[in-house]
Amino acid sequence: MRIVFMGTPDFAAASLKRLLEDGFEVVGVFTQPDKPKGRGMELAASPVKELAQENGIPVYQPEKMRDGTALEAVRALQPDVLAVVAYGRILPPEILEVPKYGAVNVHGSLLPKYRGAAPIQWAVLNGDRVTGVSTMYLANEMDTGDIIYSEETEIGEFETSGELYDRLKLMGAALLSRTLRDIENGCAPRTPQDHSCASYVKMLDKSFCPINFGRTARQIVKQICGLQPWPVATFSLGGEQIRVFAAAYGRRDVSAAPGTVLCADARGLEVACGAGESLRLTELQAPGKKRMKAADFLRGHAIAEGTVLS
Repeated sequence: MRIVFMGTPDFAAASLKRLLEDGFEVVGVFTQPDKPKGRGMELAASPVKELAQENGIPVYQPEKMRDGTALEAVRALQPDVLAVVAYGRILPPEILEVPKYGAVNVHGSLLPKYRGAAPIQWAVLNGDRVTGVSTMYLANEMDTGDIIYSEETEIGEFETSGELYDRLKLMGAALLSRTLRDIENGCAPRTPQDHSCASYVKMLDKSFCPINFGRTARQIVKQICGLQPWPVATFSLGGEQIRVFAAAYGRRDVSAAPGTVLCADARGLEVACGAGESLRLTELQAPGKKRMKAADFLRGHAIAEGTVLS
């Protein structure tokens, strides 16, 4: 079965790597154009492009998907199926119609929940206890195609989005391999999504960073975990934005106003939250400094009991 793979970041590279390890015939790879990176802003290849080149697979990087160039390239490759993982481009209907088995996508949620961008981060931000990956057939509307397989996993209470991402990219890779093998053997299921249960999520930006200490301790912990590795939760101290990388639950009998510092010691910076709770901020970073444990941070930033964080 001739496969054309389409993807860009390391999440997609994990799937391509698995397909190659499992002996699939990948006849071409589409990935986004090289982009400036680093201080020197030199053009850098995507993880998918690097992996494809290492394995001698032809790479295509069309600037546009609707000017006919990409369609012509796909047709020339004569694929039986398109495998699409975090490509970052919407495929027009005429490309989806080229392969006889259609286009298969890996999505980082249990569809129809969390269609759209950043599904992994939103599962953590919303405090979900279970998430997973899905494979589906691509349709003209985003993330609406028939589901082939889904696999779920529990989210650790203090698991960050970055940690969950690393787990789901491997789960997704394995599920894609299984999906393509079953399509090839003619035994892959096809289940329409229940669109009435669909939810959509959007990309994250720095507007999500400031911590509202009026929320419950668990909501704040999930914000801290969900915004890693980017854009990272913050609070304001003396006019500086302090980044927060880790926290632990505190007490449930707090009468102080939310945002009030209750204690600052080796165990962390204990802050009052909503619902009469507190939490301990245990890993912090000041502007221009390294990320450090709270005990080390407090040596250079004396914070008095009663200080109110904003």
